[in-house]
Amino acid sequence: MKKIQLLIAFIAFGTLTSFQNANETSEKEINWMTLEQAIKLQEKEPKKIIMDVYTNWCGPCKMLDKHTFHNADVVDYVNQHYYAVKFNGEGNDTVTYKDKTYTNPNYDPAKANRRNSAHQFTRTLGVSAYPTMVFFDENGDYIAPISGYLKPRQIELYLKLFKTDKYKEMDTQEKFNEYYKSFEPSFKE
Repeated sequence: MKKIQLLIAFIAFGTLTSFQNANETSEKEINWMTLEQAIKLQEKEPKKIIMDVYTNWCGPCKMLDKHTFHNADVVDYVNQHYYAVKFNGEGNDTVTYKDKTYTNPNYDPAKANRRNSAHQFTRTLGVSAYPTMVFFDENGDYIAPISGYLKPRQIELYLKLFKTDKYKEMDTQEKFNEYYKSFEPSFKE
């Protein structure tokens, strides 16, 4: 009987610990904002921008959000060094960038959670797959898009590449390959 009580106590403790760990993980959030908000903040405190271009129907987008954008190391690094923007690549938001306004004139509200028309701004950014992370410099100028689901250590490579401006030195594939080979990730998976 004591063994059963001990087993029940052990299971209860393990369950409680799991819930506490899950709560700790979910408490850390990236400070998401609109592109307009990020550009306005750059006036006071220049930082680069990372934009998560996603869609509601995209499975890898949801995996990126759940596994990568909720990773404590990613959250801390992004919040410290970047302004983070979430943008629905097939949504109906109006975006103003570099004195030009972008909309989605072919947006169909009936398809809000299915494939929809690509937003004008999505096309301007050259995004052709979801998810795509688009990086902008401290002046809000476009740097590059990085497409696909990335795990924490994979996105770390790009976060640090753009943060340190090392991308400016990479004018050949060989130089990027060398950076890639020598990169030592520190984020936990």
